[in-house]
Amino acid sequence: MADSILDVSDLDRWMGKPIESSPLREPLGNNDIRRWVQAMHYPNLAHYDPQFAAESRWGKLVAPQSFPIVMDDGHGTSPSCAGKIPNSHLLFGGDEWWFYGPRVFGGDTIANERIPFDYVVKDTKFAGPTCFERGDNFYRNQHGELIAKQRSTAIRYNAHAGGAATDASQADEPEWSDEDYQKVEDRKFEWIQMLHDLGHKERWWDDVTVGDKLPERVIGIHTVASFATEWRSFLFTVWGTLDRRELNLEDLGFTKEMAGHENDPIMERINPELTDGAYIGASRGHLFPRWARTIGMPRAYGYGASMGAWIVDYFAGWAGEWGFVRHSNCNYRGPALSGDITVMNANVIDKFVDEEGRHMIQVDFKMTNQKGGTQATAVAEIELPKKPD
Repeated sequence: MADSILDVSDLDRWMGKPIESSPLREPLGNNDIRRWVQAMHYPNLAHYDPQFAAESRWGKLVAPQSFPIVMDDGHGTSPSCAGKIPNSHLLFGGDEWWFYGPRVFGGDTIANERIPFDYVVKDTKFAGPTCFERGDNFYRNQHGELIAKQRSTAIRYNAHAGGAATDASQADEPEWSDEDYQKVEDRKFEWIQMLHDLGHKERWWDDVTVGDKLPERVIGIHTVASFATEWRSFLFTVWGTLDRRELNLEDLGFTKEMAGHENDPIMERINPELTDGAYIGASRGHLFPRWARTIGMPRAYGYGASMGAWIVDYFAGWAGEWGFVRHSNCNYRGPALSGDITVMNANVIDKFVDEEGRHMIQVDFKMTNQKGGTQATAVAEIELPKKPD
């Protein structure tokens, strides 16, 4: 009976109140941007190639719109997991982004204001009583300009129930022949070719029609190595990058075996390996199948924050240098497991001029694995330039 109870009594006292963040100790570098797009499999020359960037509208390397999430610990989930839920685990359930215009460049210093927003408890097939908690991140640059707002969703559930939900039949990775592998690479390159073909040119709003399909984007085949590369591209995973707040994951209700010393600023000065979630702590389930199974995953799995970045990058890459993702609302439905691929597709479902006179298109998005299983869904609004009269 105890396993069917989820104690969320501590959460109310956190709602609507700013919580401490962990700011960067040094300004961003261009290589921080390059490391991110490399890990996110996003070969947009504007973000890593100096010659292409010098000829762009910015005249220098610019960070992708997905970049704000890199700069604070917790992948943006920190305000959505405030408060203790005893004996619990957590998964990233989705995020909603609003982008306001300022872009991020090397040399910038970014701060994040984090405010828990709300929560609700629902009964799920995955883990029984489950808490869906939301929290807001407000990312600002050194000039105080609001770059983006991220409303993240954390899925918090009973530790025992999550482990019992593991599907053992999915423990083995799918096998890919050499021919299969090459087909995946060919599909991946079609989207990359689209980026090259667009280059510095405009994608005109006038030329987009409701019902148009965006080109397919493929990522994978996912491996423990690719997940580890994703992890290390988040700046908070690099030892000494942040002025960390003191945080004990057990205080949030994580089981002792999963919490460890992850993100512990005191232990980071003694033995930083013990604070690194790639090896020890709640995050290691992404990279170690044994620990993945304790939270309900059959094998190593990717990061929800990365999935959100893949989606924003997909929209931004298609929109091009002169387009801008204004809003994206993503729901994560299933993990990107090791051995799988991720396939993205979207359709234009609306085209309009908003109340601020911006020329917008709206897209409906779906992310699946190679079997058609849903990994994420999203709806987004993208601003495009209009042809001059």
